[in-house]
Amino acid sequence: MAKGVRLVITLECTECRTNPDKRSNGVSRYTTQKNRRNTTNRIELKKFCTHCNKHAIHKEIK
Repeated sequence: MAKGVRLVITLECTECRTNPDKRSNGVSRYTTQKNRRNTTNRIELKKFCTHCNKHAIHKEIK
């Protein structure tokens, strides 16, 4: 059977790791899917972070 081209990836907030002045402890994470043929690089999306209480860049982690 053929291997699928869609991957489940995890997006993590970049500001939560570096900013000590945030609303609560922890790191915001989202899960989504990407097509490995169309998007070979790691993706970055602007999502709402509940710990920073604002929209921030979320980068793909392994």
